[in-house]
Amino acid sequence: METVLRALTIYLVLLLVLRLAGRRTLMQMTSFDFVLLLIISEACQNAMLGDDYSITAGVLAIVTLVGADILLSYWKHRSAATERWLDGLPMIIVENGIPLKPLMDRARIDEEDVLAAARQGPGIERMDQIKYAVLEVSGGISVIPKHS
Repeated sequence: METVLRALTIYLVLLLVLRLAGRRTLMQMTSFDFVLLLIISEACQNAMLGDDYSITAGVLAIVTLVGADILLSYWKHRSAATERWLDGLPMIIVENGIPLKPLMDRARIDEEDVLAAARQGPGIERMDQIKYAVLEVSGGISVIPKHS
């Protein structure tokens, strides 16, 4: 039972930390982010299993984490408020070629991030060619071009 409680605690803490870190943190992973993720996984393993390194404890922790994820997905499906809190909502960050700086700052996005997404998608080169840029819940940026 201790392994289950430890695994649930780690799951909830990681969920909260990643939610507070923001969408862009998960979208564009650098080598530093990858190293950080590996270190976090090692720390979590130690915290979840304690002194019990048996296969049974490992399997129990895995089943607990997957079960918690399934329950949370079900809860999000049943409660729009929970889904909004956990996943957030899409956010317009550029409107009619004008960057919405307070929203971009809150999301830790700069104009270069928007222009990079614009070049990859519809092949836009300048901010004034963008009708809307939307920070999606996945962390990606969708760009809707202005029609000439």
